[in-house]
Amino acid sequence: MDVLKAIQEAGVVGAGGAGFPTHVKLAGKAQTLIINAAECEPLIETDKYLCRTQAETIVTAISAVSDQIGADRRVIALKGKYHTEIEALRQAIAKAGAQIEIFEMGTYYPAGDEQIMVQQILGVSVPERGIPLDVGAVVNNVGTLVNIADALRGRPVIDKYLSVAGEVDKPLMFKVPIGTPVTDVLSQSGLRVSDYALILGGPMMGLMMVDPQKIAGAVVTKTLGSLIVLPAGHTMVQTWRMRQNVSRLRHQTKSACIQCRMCTDLCPRYLIGHQMRPHLVMRNFWREDAITDPAEYIRAFGDAVNCCDCGICEEFACPMGLSPRKVNDHFKQMIRQKGLTVERNLKPTARPGLTEGRTPTLRLVARLGLTAYEGRHATECREFTPDTVFIPFRQHIGKPAIPIRQAGELVRRGDLLARADPDGLSANIHCSLDGILTEISATGARISRKEV
Repeated sequence: MDVLKAIQEAGVVGAGGAGFPTHVKLAGKAQTLIINAAECEPLIETDKYLCRTQAETIVTAISAVSDQIGADRRVIALKGKYHTEIEALRQAIAKAGAQIEIFEMGTYYPAGDEQIMVQQILGVSVPERGIPLDVGAVVNNVGTLVNIADALRGRPVIDKYLSVAGEVDKPLMFKVPIGTPVTDVLSQSGLRVSDYALILGGPMMGLMMVDPQKIAGAVVTKTLGSLIVLPAGHTMVQTWRMRQNVSRLRHQTKSACIQCRMCTDLCPRYLIGHQMRPHLVMRNFWREDAITDPAEYIRAFGDAVNCCDCGICEEFACPMGLSPRKVNDHFKQMIRQKGLTVERNLKPTARPGLTEGRTPTLRLVARLGLTAYEGRHATECREFTPDTVFIPFRQHIGKPAIPIRQAGELVRRGDLLARADPDGLSANIHCSLDGILTEISATGARISRKEV
């Protein structure tokens, strides 16, 4: 079997991150295959659920992927406190007679960041703005492995597992068709509040939604692994609102930054050796408009391009409640607009204090005001079929898929709706619902349920 072709045809992309097309990631060769089951952010349950319920499927996929990339070391990395999940994986490994290690990580954030994981497992740091393959490793999320196993059976990616937590009766897992409106998922989740904000993803790096119209238009995609419901007046929501204005951030930074270095000293990228010193970016933020020399601009703000947006600086490190992450995002954009190039350190080495500088997850949860939701685990998985789905044609890094169908057609689950753009990074998109194609454009397709 042509593993890469099967994965490409099925439209598999990274299920736990930015959605990098998996057939491209697995086209190279690497010595180490790492399976990321660490559940990077608090309150998310998806990876744990898959490890408990689909351990044998994961192990089978690991064998196929490791053969494809030529890996002689296979590692499943997850937090050591996940005792039930570890036992399920050990049993599956033993049953298959597979040579797969279990690497138990500490309970800290962001343990699931692939560069942090690679550094801890291999003892080497990935180059700045590089990828694990630069140091001989490939990292895949467990959800991606489940999709790969399906692809090898001829099944495209048309369903998604995701967890729902926060202001609900109890945390739940869902398996729903791609394109399902998130409001349909919420209606099945036992909401405890009527006025709420919604986080698509995790509390640290997810997308905050406060506008009811935007929430109503959001759908489940290949990369969405979690929904977190918060009361509209929650401190995370109020803080998010305050951080949307760059001019306001500039005035706050000028008046309140005390140059304590905590944003730098606790930065995961800084700790693994990258040139990432947000306290210097903050120090110079107020005089941005006065810097006209490109070299000086890079010296003042160039570190921002190495920011991974983990959010530790703004949510945990800064005692003044400032947002180095948002400031870094601003300068990433400005550096692109100015066409400036920041040099890369291709051989970073971890700094002293790497272990001591890690952020304990429970302390982070308390700082976020989410302790009331912590420790409630999703054991039940619900499935349902929505009346309609809207399937975006860009659920991945790169170019949107190109539609090949017409409005009015009858389509079945698994039918190809849009083919990956052959002129760039892209991924196939398939139908997730039997029904009528009521709308199709360059951005996506809407399907109404009907027996066909």
